[in-house]
Amino acid sequence: MKQVIKKNLEKPIQKYRLYIQLLFVAIVLWIGIEFYLFANYLETGGASKFYERPPGVEAFLPISSLMNLYYFISTGNIHQAHPAGLFIFVAIILVSFVFGKSFCSWICPIGFISEALGDFGEKIQKKLFKRRLQVPRWIDYPLRSLKYLILGFFVYSIFFMMTISAIKYFLDSPYNIMSDVKMYYFFANITQFSLIVITVLFLLSILIRNFWCRYLCPYGALLGFLTLLSPSKIKRNKESCIDCNLCAQACPSFIKVDKVETVFSDECSTCLSCVDACPVENTLEIKSIYSKKKISKKTVAIGIVGIYFLIIIVGMISGNWQNNISQKEYLMRYKNINSLDHIKSSDDVKKFNKEAEKYYK
Repeated sequence: MKQVIKKNLEKPIQKYRLYIQLLFVAIVLWIGIEFYLFANYLETGGASKFYERPPGVEAFLPISSLMNLYYFISTGNIHQAHPAGLFIFVAIILVSFVFGKSFCSWICPIGFISEALGDFGEKIQKKLFKRRLQVPRWIDYPLRSLKYLILGFFVYSIFFMMTISAIKYFLDSPYNIMSDVKMYYFFANITQFSLIVITVLFLLSILIRNFWCRYLCPYGALLGFLTLLSPSKIKRNKESCIDCNLCAQACPSFIKVDKVETVFSDECSTCLSCVDACPVENTLEIKSIYSKKKISKKTVAIGIVGIYFLIIIVGMISGNWQNNISQKEYLMRYKNINSLDHIKSSDDVKKFNKEAEKYYK
């Protein structure tokens, strides 16, 4: 008896994913404006109008946040130099554990830019070559390992080489306290070399989709591990699948969705492009590996945004959002901002360990 194929009438989620991405881009731009005004206050030595430093800027301090997480796990205390960074970091981890590497495709502004560049590049590729270009496996796999090596360096340096005293010593250091201001000046006074590097990354992201995210981003490596552990997975029903290959063509990560029953890949970002592309009802769905129940696309969208903001709200109402650095201390430390030292190598880690032991003795 011939199987009746029912058309997939479920509405696509991509439009709403774009709205969520734009929301977070707007938030980041607003944080940037607020931080610019705060930096201007420091530049004038307090002569201009004071603007509160936006805690959200700590989303761009992943190393400090990772150290704060380790410090919290070890001591039960949240370091108050960049407390918001810890909650943002935990929010990213939790979102990515529950719904896979979804932070990258729903929230991350860098992911949004990378996606836009990739879409632009694919339009050019399809006009020129009638298909989108893909890096050969023998090059792709070694390049993908780079982000894991970068992540491994940070994890090893922080969790295995640094003592708790050294972690606290770094978190207390003038460099860590002013690291957000130094980051701002990296972009505000960008060097020619840095500009060239960023330009090259932009061009490579047009030529090779998600170049930065796929090959170099240590955040992507960490969230890739969480994706493998996530209880929600995209599953394909072999019985109703018509082998149209549309899901694989829609996947921005070049995953062969049409060849597997369960998408089990560290590159799957739960963007749901493949699910939207499937033309057959109940054939490609996101499901819980425990209950095996379908998770609607709307639930995924609400869940990602809801979990993220829930953790942020916890940080706010617990009094661990704004840091404890006073205006007076910021103005004092700003005068010596160009003389601040930081960890550059494993030798510096050993030095920090020794200095910390003497400091807290």
